[in-house]
Amino acid sequence: MTQPPIGGATGSPGGPFRPEPPAGAVPAAAPAPGAFPPPPAAGYPPYQSPAPPKKRRGLLIASIVLAAAILLCGGGGTAAFLTLRDTEDGQGAKEPAVAVDGFLTAVYKDRDARKAATFVCSASRDDKKIAGKVTEVQKYAAEYQNPRFRWTTPKVDNQTGDRATVTTKVTMTTSDEKVADQELRFTVVQKTGWWVCEVA
Repeated sequence: MTQPPIGGATGSPGGPFRPEPPAGAVPAAAPAPGAFPPPPAAGYPPYQSPAPPKKRRGLLIASIVLAAAILLCGGGGTAAFLTLRDTEDGQGAKEPAVAVDGFLTAVYKDRDARKAATFVCSASRDDKKIAGKVTEVQKYAAEYQNPRFRWTTPKVDNQTGDRATVTTKVTMTTSDEKVADQELRFTVVQKTGWWVCEVA
């Protein structure tokens, strides 16, 4: 048994299949605008468009989870380690972007809280909270297959005197091809050099 053509008896693309009327039959009047179309002729099923392909929801959910992990590790709670101190010890970085890059390397690649603290201004330095951030990165990294962190070259967006705003995008990728990005904005200040004081 041959199947009816998908595009209609006359080959019109996308049109529903309609059987040819018998010879001598009077064609039916076109339905009025807004009226329901007549039911299909007996013996012919109504045309149904193919179901849209299912999207890979698992990949979408995994990407959202990865984005949340980056947000928690890099931006969402990092600014919360602010405490007040008055003096700087050490020399700081030579440029704002260098301070940011050193901080990111210490947190995401070396996962060394003590090293990360050497890039943070004294007004924001809380060793326990910085160590807590590094621990968070380690925890999230342990939940994924061989996660790797990288970031765009830190860019100074605004610099006035002894204060600068630096932005970058941190990306986490895994060996099973999951990817998550997080835009970060750093406030960097100059005292005895450039120091990271806030991350948002």
